[in-house]
Amino acid sequence: MSARESTATRPCAVVTGGRRGIGAAIVERLRGDGLNVVGLSSSECDVRDAGSVDAAFTRIEEEHGPILVLVNNAGITRDGLALRMSDDDWDAVLQTNLTGAFHCTRRVLSPMMRRRFGRIVNVSSVVGTRIGNPGQANYAASKAGLVGFTKTIAREMARKGITCNAVTPGFIATDMTKDVDEGLLSAIPAGRVGTPEEVASAVSFLASEEAGYVNGATLTVDGAMSA
Repeated sequence: MSARESTATRPCAVVTGGRRGIGAAIVERLRGDGLNVVGLSSSECDVRDAGSVDAAFTRIEEEHGPILVLVNNAGITRDGLALRMSDDDWDAVLQTNLTGAFHCTRRVLSPMMRRRFGRIVNVSSVVGTRIGNPGQANYAASKAGLVGFTKTIAREMARKGITCNAVTPGFIATDMTKDVDEGLLSAIPAGRVGTPEEVASAVSFLASEEAGYVNGATLTVDGAMSA
């Protein structure tokens, strides 16, 4: 049996922003779960561009079969107080973090509907649901939007065997949080930052067949910071 034939027998999962940090941990965890996983970087697929998403996902389908698990993890920050935030910085974050998830989700819904099975997990943030960090109006808006988007897709697709859920990490040890100061750490009841692997474990459950009756939910991974 060829490598291509052997991978085609396993469900295919796509993780955007899957080459580092939380995304890389999700890729490794889903592979450990037995899925055939493709982690995409921005150089391979510009999620802001629907045409780029369609081309990348078509290539994946040709090589690996239908995409039955999608993790919308691609995200950027361009911080600054709202008073001085440029249109470009606002648009770049919303287009990547929110519109990108829409483009990817829309692209996989029809194949999932044909098979009456699909798992979509959106990586949001407690910044968008509970905290609202000063200087992150664009990031908070994009991540809050992801939660609303998640709930709507869940209701639209529930009878089609497709679930859509969100994970909202708190402070996780990645490049994006390497400059977190001690004052913020003291606000975390767990007394530490989380790990990418802990977020990946939450995604793993929501992407599993066992999570079929969990739909439109938000699973918070933040050490009780927003409890």
